[in-house]
Amino acid sequence: MLAYFLLVVGLVILVIGGDILVRGAVSVAERFSISPLIIGLTIVSLGTSAPELFISVQAALAGSGGLAVGNVVGSNIANVLLVLGLPALIASQCVKEDGIGRNIFVMLGFTVVFMGMLATGSMGLPYGVILFALLLLFLWDQYKSSLKSKEVPDYHDEIGEGPSSPKIAILFLLIGIVMLPLGAQLTVDNAQKIAHDWGLSDEIIGLTVVAIGTSLPELAASIMAVIRGNSNLAIGNVVGSNIFNIAAIMGITLIIAPIPVGEHIIHLDMWVMFGVSLLLGMIAYFMDAITRWMGLVMLGLYTSYIALAFMN
Repeated sequence: MLAYFLLVVGLVILVIGGDILVRGAVSVAERFSISPLIIGLTIVSLGTSAPELFISVQAALAGSGGLAVGNVVGSNIANVLLVLGLPALIASQCVKEDGIGRNIFVMLGFTVVFMGMLATGSMGLPYGVILFALLLLFLWDQYKSSLKSKEVPDYHDEIGEGPSSPKIAILFLLIGIVMLPLGAQLTVDNAQKIAHDWGLSDEIIGLTVVAIGTSLPELAASIMAVIRGNSNLAIGNVVGSNIFNIAAIMGITLIIAPIPVGEHIIHLDMWVMFGVSLLLGMIAYFMDAITRWMGLVMLGLYTSYIALAFMN
């Protein structure tokens, strides 16, 4: 029971630590008069993916490559089916956001590239460099597009307000830096123990329990967006998160340590990841909103996937 408790504690520390880190980093960046556009594209986007990043890096360094890969693949699946499906039960979510079609196309492209890497059965430094280079190209494209539109989204809608005091902002930054590796250590160590106790592979725990845990901030943000009537923000956040999961988290992790890829991910999970990404594209293209019945379907699909993952 201690392992289950510590796993939950680790995930809670990761979520809280990531939130504190982002708020502190944003406040510090604003103090140095860094452009809101740059803050939104880099600090906020990378910071909100910090829990997944620290888990994947810690897992790779601990020799648990399956957990590292499973975390990314599982998070991308959960982001679409769970993070968009569950809030739809509260109210329909608008999917017609400016520029979303282009970013979904980018997400699908990144997903296909990532699948090609996964299919080789082993990923290392060259793949990490490629993914990180793609991330930089994506950020540059987003920067140029935002300059042309002259509209900068208010990232405070996503992260809330940071501390106004410079000293507290730096304190937030330091606390987040301490909490994230601590939470990652607790999460990885105890996820491995639980997997071994149940006779499961590390990648199954990464694909399910850990992926759901690290997707909770996105889920909470989507639910709050629906409650506040800003449901059109949810799909953009999910698409952006999935792009960063592949390019930033997997890219940085592979630059630090090589990762073997299990047969389960090659034969099932990466295809599910591609399928739900394609589903998201079809929803954005053919529908105006994710309705309650569609949310039920998405949750049903996610429940079925979780059951299938454990059965295999």
